[in-house]
Amino acid sequence: MAEITATMVKALRVETGQGMMECKKALKEADGDIETAQDILRKKGLAMAEKKSVRQTSEGLVAIKLSDNGASGAMVQVQCETDFSARNELFREMVSALASMALQEPDGPVDATEAMSNCLQEALSKIGENLKYVRGAKLSASRIGSYLHHNCKVGVLLGVNGDITDEVLNDLCMHIAFADPVGITTDDIPEDIVEKEKRFATQQAIDSGKPPEIAEKMIAGKMRKFLASRALIEQPFVRDDKKQVKEILGDAQVTAFARFAV
Repeated sequence: MAEITATMVKALRVETGQGMMECKKALKEADGDIETAQDILRKKGLAMAEKKSVRQTSEGLVAIKLSDNGASGAMVQVQCETDFSARNELFREMVSALASMALQEPDGPVDATEAMSNCLQEALSKIGENLKYVRGAKLSASRIGSYLHHNCKVGVLLGVNGDITDEVLNDLCMHIAFADPVGITTDDIPEDIVEKEKRFATQQAIDSGKPPEIAEKMIAGKMRKFLASRALIEQPFVRDDKKQVKEILGDAQVTAFARFAV
């Protein structure tokens, strides 16, 4: 049996971030071989992750990274079990690192890559809670706006083409954070959401006992109001509700947006 020195234990701890006793046990099991000990700790970490994976993750953070030229941005949402961990510097650094990795991926929804999963796994083994990569998104446009609430639990990415000031771009991002639109236009609202609302409107019209021709007008009116409330460019602007978002945009066009909330 190879002698396990304090220097070896310290070196393994620096490499893996595990506790002194865990590192010492792994080195003994590996007969002093550092690489084998690292593999042992990694396997234990994976087993730990599997056990913890059933535990609820109701806390977490959103992180955003923008490219140097401001033409693309990425946002990720990662959940954890407690607010204590969400405030942990290690957890914050990991979520920020995932956002940087997401920025390297193609535009659209970003699934966790192997590198991102490894980054999450490494943090899990050190934090000791169930951690979950919930979702990610990357947008590219001539202008990218972003908003991250002070608690880092609500984030917005917005892509716009055309002439728009920094102030308006920032205001639109905050509008999305507050108003939570479903799509850019009424055509972008998912059909299942539209159908569900139409069923509600129809039932309300039936329950009112109005004649069929009046009931149809009631349904049409409620649907127009609903669609306008969920489509970004039709919504009343939060800073001036006498104007719609499309009036604030002017000739600029929203190409895409994402809103994540823990």
